[in-house]
Order: sequence, then structure tokens, then C-alpha cells
Amino acid sequence: MPRKKVIGADHSVRQRLLAAATRLFNRRGYASTSVREIVAAAGVTKPVLYHYFGSKEGIYLEIMNDFIERFNSVLEDFQRRKESARERIVRLSDMMFGLCLERIESVRLMYSSYFGPPQGAPAVDFDSLYARVFEAIRQAIKEGIRGGEFRRGNAGEMTWVPLGVMTVALEGELAPSGLRIGREGLLRILNHTFSGIAAQKGQGKSHVPQRSSSHRHSSFSGRGSSRD
Repeated sequence: MPRKKVIGADHSVRQRLLAAATRLFNRRGYASTSVREIVAAAGVTKPVLYHYFGSKEGIYLEIMNDFIERFNSVLEDFQRRKESARERIVRLSDMMFGLCLERIESVRLMYSSYFGPPQGAPAVDFDSLYARVFEAIRQAIKEGIRGGEFRRGNAGEMTWVPLGVMTVALEGELAPSGLRIGREGLLRILNHTFSGIAAQKGQGKSHVPQRSSSHRHSSFSGRGSSRD
């Protein structure tokens, strides 16, 4: 279903519907949430939801698509950058973690849809999202090995280290309680990691990127490959 361009008051109504649906899907589950409950929580009527999204399935897919569009933008930025492999991977991890924190309730819904019992929600290929991040990092590590930035080794196996750190950091944010790595902690751990696989030992300057004011706090879990 094509996305409608909305501005002003229309945009506010649309965002209220998306926020209400996300809260209810997380609290009650997709199957147990009705259109009536979504519109009541958003303070609108059923025809308004149908106008913007067509159905309950449509609003669920819009929640997912909103995140995926931002996810795609982060990957495109990563692929355009000409920095060192280490700097690119750290920046990608930071931006992905920031995106996930900014959209934490959407990510929570993605996790529950992927790992929870089937609820009849429309299919979304979550595995491909994780696989794309895995492949982007793997290619950067291979470039780093070829350029002498990283020591020689299996790039696929090395990829699991920064990706695993990013995933654990995100899951700490999703947990109701417990230890959190946080954004600054994520960057420090990544710097320790890259110091360990650097081609030359010794102290170097930190590769923590400058944070953009548009990203407040930023990962996602699935499957990847360990091929070199």
C-alpha cells in the first residue's frame, strides 16, 4: 500500500495512531489488539485509521517500514563514507544503536514478533536486516585486512565481535531491568575490540566518532554468516 504524504494536523493524527498502535501491540500483542482499541487510544475514529493505513495489518507494516527506511539511510551513509574501516564500523554501530534507541518501542515490537509466538502479524523479513548489517561490517573488515589496518584472519568470524557487542548493548536497553552498556559504553568496548585486531600493536588515538545532534541515544538481532 503506497504511503500517504501528510503535513500539519494530518501528520499529528497519523503519528498518534502509529504511537498508539505500537504501544498496544507491545502491551497486548498483535492478535489481541483491535482497531477499536487503537483508535480509542489515539482519540480518532475507525475511518481515520482506514484512511491512512487501510487496516490493522497496514498500520503494523507502517511501523515496520518507518524503522526500515531509517535503517536503510544509516546503511547508505556507511557505504558512502571514505574513512578507515575501523572508523566506519564504529560510526555504523553508533548510528544503528542511536536509531534503535530513538525507535525503541518499534524495535521491541520487532523482537516480540520475531522471537515470540506467532500472532498472525504480516510477515516482515527481519533476517535480511541483520544479514545486511553483518555483510556491511564483514566487507569493511575485509577491506581493513587488505589495507593492513587489521591483522589477517577470518573476516566473517571477526564480524561477530562488533555485531555481538552492538546486539548485547541493544538487548540491555530492551530488558525491563539489569545491566546496560549504553551508548558511550558501546563505543568504548568497540575501541577495545579494534585495538585487539589491529595489525600493529601500540596505543593510538580513540576512534569514537563525533555524535550528530540529530541522534540522541542507537542495533537489531537476527542471523548472519561466518564466511570469510
